[in-house]
Amino acid sequence: MKKIITALLIGMATQSIAADLLIDDFSRPGVSALGTQWQGFTDRVMGGRSTIQAGYVQEGDANILAMRGNVSLANNGGFVQVRLPLADGRVFDASEYGGIAIEARGREGSYAVHLRTVRGRAPWQYHEAELNIGEEWSRIEVPFSAFTAESMFGRVDTDQLISLAIVAGKVEFFADIEIRRIEFIR
Repeated sequence: MKKIITALLIGMATQSIAADLLIDDFSRPGVSALGTQWQGFTDRVMGGRSTIQAGYVQEGDANILAMRGNVSLANNGGFVQVRLPLADGRVFDASEYGGIAIEARGREGSYAVHLRTVRGRAPWQYHEAELNIGEEWSRIEVPFSAFTAESMFGRVDTDQLISLAIVAGKVEFFADIEIRRIEFIR
């Protein structure tokens, strides 16, 4: 009987350790729940012409991360993004999780979430999953298995993550997306 009780207690401890992990709920603008800071940038770093406005807006008592901008394909451009380093200068191990959940709303367009790993040395190497955004708040759950490699091979090395980004791109449009919560989910 003692062995069964011990096994149950160990199992319960394992479940609490592997609970969902908050990445950010924007309750502390400027610092994510992981202690890192969001960065906004566009294809202008490579000569493109897209523009961005990114920052925090308040809705009631809650803060929301907002990204707006014109995505332009001019001069080989085509993206705007907000990116979050997951662990200041180190890799982040998300291998005990099954994916990402994002609560978002926005104007219709071409949005995605990007994950970078240590294998993606060049800026154009990442793993991508499409985000279907609507005008009403919704929770979008993206399993790691839904990410596809861009300019590289293989699945996401979830134990070797460097950053997460919300991206608008690939077609010309006015991007307008708001995010109120992001977490790693089991």
